[in-house]
Formats: sequence, C-alpha cells, structure tokens
Amino acid sequence: MGVSLKEIRAFQKTMDRGFFLDDNQSRYAEEDRPLPIGCGQTISQPSLVASMTYWLDLSGEEKVLEIGTGSGYQTCLLAEFADEVYTVELYEALSLLAQERLQQLGYSNCHFKVGDGSDGWEEYAPYDRILCTSAASDIPDTLINQLDVNGIMIIPVGPPMIQNLYKITKNKENQLKKKILESVRFVEFQGKYGWH
Repeated sequence: MGVSLKEIRAFQKTMDRGFFLDDNQSRYAEEDRPLPIGCGQTISQPSLVASMTYWLDLSGEEKVLEIGTGSGYQTCLLAEFADEVYTVELYEALSLLAQERLQQLGYSNCHFKVGDGSDGWEEYAPYDRILCTSAASDIPDTLINQLDVNGIMIIPVGPPMIQNLYKITKNKENQLKKKILESVRFVEFQGKYGWH
C-alpha cells in the first residue's frame, strides 16, 4: 500500500511553496494554480502535484525517474516519499537552483542531470516509477524501455492546450496498461517528443 493522498497533502502543508519560486512570484505561493519559474516553464498547482505523487503508489522503497526538475517542488515530494530520485532538466539554470534548494532542505537522495528528458537517464535504469512534468506528443519509447517490470509511469500526453494524464503500468510480458486519470494542461515536452 502506497502513501496516501492525505499524507502527501499533510506534508505539503509543512512546505513553503514560495521557497521554490522567484521573489516576484512567491506572493502567489498559497494559490492552487501553476506559476512561472523562468525559461518558459511552470510550477504546477499543489493539488495536481499531490495527485501525481499519489498515483505513483510510492511505498518509500522505489527508485524514481523524474523528467522535468523545474523548480524542484515536485522533486521534493518524490524525495520525501521514495528511496532515490533521478531527475532530468533541460535548462541548467533551473537544475542548479533546484539542486541548491533540495540540498538546503537536507535531501541527499536526489541525483540531478542536465539534458534532454526524451532520453531519460539510461545509466541508472530500470526505474520503479517514472514521472513526467511536461506534455509529450506521444508516449516516449525510451522512457517505456527504462521502466521496470511492474513499474508505473505518470505522463501527460496530447496536443497543446489540453492533454490526457496517463497512468501506464508494465507487466512481466512488457505489455502496457494505460489508464487516463484526468485532463490537464502542461508545458511542452522538449526534444523528440515535443509538439513540433
């Protein structure tokens, strides 16, 4: 049995979302909406971050791959409720800021990489869980290949403006089960699986 939504939300209440925002955005930290974090990226609304963390069904023993470090806010939740977090961010400036924030908070189970999230992080695959925080035009084969047997991937897939948030599970025969969780709106997945 994974961590409950109630536990995740309780932990969020102990977090200062403003810590993950620039000074000009921190005054909006209490609002349940996405906010800009620079480089054309956003921090998702806390309610969606909580739901996506919950749908990963974390027990505390998992190795998680996060595509899109962003501000480090989602990374922080993963670090709290998983064993190890490997997080990939395209923009070096965002990655360095997130690293600094997570270190200040005392997390030593986060590993950061600057690069194209389309490639995942092959070196440490397979992963028990994969979480994508940007919307892909299609489900990336590279990430599916890095997902372990009985693993779970949460990823928004679809065109600009609105996407389906998928929960994908892989069985022993490497067959995939796909479930649509809700409609969402994320920034574009960069690289091969972007919208262009």
